[in-house]
Amino acid sequence: MSCVQLALNVDDLAASVTFYSKLFGTAPAKLKEGYANFAIAEPPLKLVLIENAGRGGSINHLGVEVESSAKVHAEIARFTDEGLFTQEEIGTTCCFATQDKVWVTGPANEKWEVYTVLADAETFGTTPDLLAADPTGECACGSTTAAADAVELQDAGTAQATCCR
Repeated sequence: MSCVQLALNVDDLAASVTFYSKLFGTAPAKLKEGYANFAIAEPPLKLVLIENAGRGGSINHLGVEVESSAKVHAEIARFTDEGLFTQEEIGTTCCFATQDKVWVTGPANEKWEVYTVLADAETFGTTPDLLAADPTGECACGSTTAAADAVELQDAGTAQATCCR
């Protein structure tokens, strides 16, 4: 079953985890340094909190978690047929999980991902350089440090950038 994901930037992860645990009556499904996610049954929601000082309260990115890699690939084909620019990340590590995903950017430059989780991971992960899709230089995770690293790596001519540490 698919589930909508809302990823929020937060200034203080501990305070945010306390608030959202009370709001939705559940503890995080995953809690790591600078990161938490909640698998909320009612209403069905994957809530992701990314500590990003100075950007608290803003949307980091949006997404739809799907049940399989086959569904991700079906969405890639559908988006392509619709003429939407996509950025595929197959077997990538992001948000302490190995995932297959595809990114699309909405008309107001909002980032959407359709993804499936393949396995847990011990690191936040890396993603390909998203600067081509986002001229502001931000990675989808919104990390300004990662964005600066991405700019440095892009300037150096590399195709990959560390993001969402």
